[in-house]
Amino acid sequence: MSGLSALPADGWTARWDGWDGEATEELTLRWENEAWTASGVVTGENIQYVVRLSPLWEVRQFLLFRDLDEPDLWLGTDGVRWGEVNGSHRDELTGASDIAVGCTPFDHVAPVRRLGLEPGGSATISVACVDVETLGVSLRERRYERLSERRWSVVDTSLDIVLCEFGVDDYGLPLDVDGAFRRR
Repeated sequence: MSGLSALPADGWTARWDGWDGEATEELTLRWENEAWTASGVVTGENIQYVVRLSPLWEVRQFLLFRDLDEPDLWLGTDGVRWGEVNGSHRDELTGASDIAVGCTPFDHVAPVRRLGLEPGGSATISVACVDVETLGVSLRERRYERLSERRWSVVDTSLDIVLCEFGVDDYGLPLDVDGAFRRR
């Protein structure tokens, strides 16, 4: 995507504080085994997640940990079909290209880096949204709009509401997510 720097070969860590002071998120991105691994810890929700992404920032695997050593939720995709660790297919998620864990800053990293939008451009994507309390997963449509070189907006198209706006750093990672998180 134009205007973004390549992430450092040895990885990158970003931290955010919740707007209300109740939560934090720490995200570490690492290049390993010819793909990206995103590892995050979100306080307030008391969760940890691991997302494996292709070199082109396509989600391939998602693990959510709440209070167990083993994942509470494991989802994987070949880019079309989604399934669980036990081999069960999740046909209701067909078409989802991204994963969202409650509108955390990480939710926006892969779309911003992958979509390749120019300022003024937009793209609608399907997102598998995870409810961390129930472990329910639902398919939602989100429109990413690149407002300027460093500013984005995300719209829930079914509700026709702006979920958030945020600026990005040189790597395409959100800075402040309006009303939700502030970058440290």
